[in-house]
Amino acid sequence: MREPPPCQLPPRVERLRALMTDQSIDAIVCLKPENTFYLSGFNPIIYSHPAIVVVTLDHDPILLVFALRGQHARASAWVTDIRLFGTWSDIETLAPDWKEALMIILTSLRASGKTIGLEEGFIPVAQSRNLAEILPQAKFVDVSPFIDQCRLVKDPDEIKNARIAARIADVGMDAAFTALARAGSTERDVAIASTNAMNQYWAENYGDDVEICGFGSLEGGQHNGLAAWVLSGPRKSYACDNPTTRVPEPGETVSVFVWTVANGMHAELERTVCVGPVAEVEQRAIMDILEIRAKVDARMRPGIPVSELYEIAKKGFEAKGYGSIIPGRIGHAIGLGPHENASISATSPVILEPGMILTLEPHILIPDVCGTQFSDTILITETGREYLTRFSRGYLTVN
Repeated sequence: MREPPPCQLPPRVERLRALMTDQSIDAIVCLKPENTFYLSGFNPIIYSHPAIVVVTLDHDPILLVFALRGQHARASAWVTDIRLFGTWSDIETLAPDWKEALMIILTSLRASGKTIGLEEGFIPVAQSRNLAEILPQAKFVDVSPFIDQCRLVKDPDEIKNARIAARIADVGMDAAFTALARAGSTERDVAIASTNAMNQYWAENYGDDVEICGFGSLEGGQHNGLAAWVLSGPRKSYACDNPTTRVPEPGETVSVFVWTVANGMHAELERTVCVGPVAEVEQRAIMDILEIRAKVDARMRPGIPVSELYEIAKKGFEAKGYGSIIPGRIGHAIGLGPHENASISATSPVILEPGMILTLEPHILIPDVCGTQFSDTILITETGREYLTRFSRGYLTVN
């Protein structure tokens, strides 16, 4: 077949190739949806057939997709080398199944018998066995940690999309806060008001170049990744659950969670809202966690180990009398995944760099007593940090 024209590669491809060279890896075969999008710009949304990206040191990334997805891939991917597999109508493909097509690609790249990286933290056992059968001479190694490392520092296009996701999240939180102030609003009412406002804002302010779909699986897809859920009173300790018909009562606190996505990049915005005056123990917990967050925030800049951020929070918990309920982490990386691999924890080896995007979310949770939920999406800049989510970070109350 005729070679496609070269594409302009984003910096992330060269970062990954540098790690491949360092680890003596000849080719990487990606099947994880977030990673195939990361290295191709294509999200089929429904992954009933795998989308595969092959990366080598001396060839532009190759995207291999099912025949039915070819037109969609050519319209949205930034890679130019797109190959097809499967049988569909009269569409010309490399082979009837992805395994044979992949073998053809790797053979043409002279990589079929060399060291090939796989996402062992994701790839199903059956697919791993398939690859071992069709490439018996290859040596397989796990590249999940290397791709996770690359994903920690965001490219300019990713930062741009994270800003959009964060702006939409601010709109959702504002709508949720307004809905909570209306007498008789249920958890569902608040969540629906938030998601409606976000979708309306997206429709009115962004064109077809901003998609809000998430990443699917073998059994379905996520066409709309703008989500909100609300947990009130004793339900706060659930952390994640569908909103119900429960009406938050005066004197209770409410946890509001808003998660968004724009062109694959996620943002997270979470707040605790008081319904009128609350018990002293809850009021104190909120004020204490806001103080702890402020101390951590003051150290968020390039060159700071995230373990140091955790230690600051730990000392704050202990000083405030919460030493027995210190959380295992106080935030995490966010990007193509709403929870990426790196955590702000005591054992993390990560050192903050410009371009990293993290959440900051130390929490106090004593079931049936009190609970806080504050989280923001934060970009590490050349000189410090920038809050991408900008909704009020103070003590919040509705009457």
